[in-house]
Amino acid sequence: MKLIPLGRTDLTVSEFCLGTMTWGSQNSEAEAHEQIDLALDHGVNFIDTAEMYPTNPVTAATVGDTEAIVGSWLAARGGRDRIVLATKITGEGNDSVRNGEPVTAQSLRRALEASLARLGTDHVDLYQIHWPNRGSYHFRKMWGYVPPTGAEAVRENMLAVLEEAQALAAEGKVRHFGLSNETVWGAAQWLSLSERHGLPRMATIQNEYSLLCRQFDTDWAELSAIEDMPLLAYSPLAAGLLSGKYAGDVTPDGSRRERNATLGGRVTATVFEAVAGYLGIAARHGLDPCQMALAFCRTRPFPVIPILGATSAGQLRTNLGAAEVTLDPEVLAEVAAAHRAWPAPF
Repeated sequence: MKLIPLGRTDLTVSEFCLGTMTWGSQNSEAEAHEQIDLALDHGVNFIDTAEMYPTNPVTAATVGDTEAIVGSWLAARGGRDRIVLATKITGEGNDSVRNGEPVTAQSLRRALEASLARLGTDHVDLYQIHWPNRGSYHFRKMWGYVPPTGAEAVRENMLAVLEEAQALAAEGKVRHFGLSNETVWGAAQWLSLSERHGLPRMATIQNEYSLLCRQFDTDWAELSAIEDMPLLAYSPLAAGLLSGKYAGDVTPDGSRRERNATLGGRVTATVFEAVAGYLGIAARHGLDPCQMALAFCRTRPFPVIPILGATSAGQLRTNLGAAEVTLDPEVLAEVAAAHRAWPAPF
């Protein structure tokens, strides 16, 4: 497992990150601890969580449980310095978390301090805004974009959040800050404000990216590469679709699809045709389809760290094996042809 710099920060992280959103719903505390141990044994030092986890579904009763599981692992194993720990403040509108309040300077501090208590640590290495207050096109939502009339108010709130971020960093509670489910315009505003006012720089962007979801390949790719803002790619296996386990429109016992029939809107009329195309490429070249999909993410011309999520140690072990896979030019050519055939299957 390679260790790489995390953008312009002083952090060095593994080329894959361990995701956690099933811990406390689909995975028990013991299973989650096993996953952390396994990941660390394979050289992973980067763990991503969020105050709203676990998901599938998000409920007021379970909010924060995943962070608490990470905290119990730290209490049992020790070695906080062995991991780079990332978490997130929930964006506006999720009523299960802090009554759906927006991200403000005040909520940033409250949410962080609650996360630190659950995690059992005095700091997080990367603190991310889960999604912007103004909404976005992520999570397969029909955004219904309308030109804004309150852009200046958006910037004023961003500036206040950055000023509070500076205070939290000065107190040693956060080392770096990042974004998630953000747009290019939004990221540009954050970067401009931080530079203009000498405030903390948003270091990373966590958006969805996979063979089946490649919105990031356009304007975002340019900003990510030029500004050295790494993509922390969530759902790099498209919620398990790229593993082939749902091929033929089936729902295996114990799978995420038992809890979410459309996999968050990813199951569409065309998705299984696209999945079959990518499974065929893997089969022709003797590749595990999950490892091929994950290795593809690491070939991009902008910095990418895929986030590995699994509901079993076996799945995680397979996914970790992607670190040893290099895709031949022939494979990449077939992937490019498949993308032209199915550019946006969900």
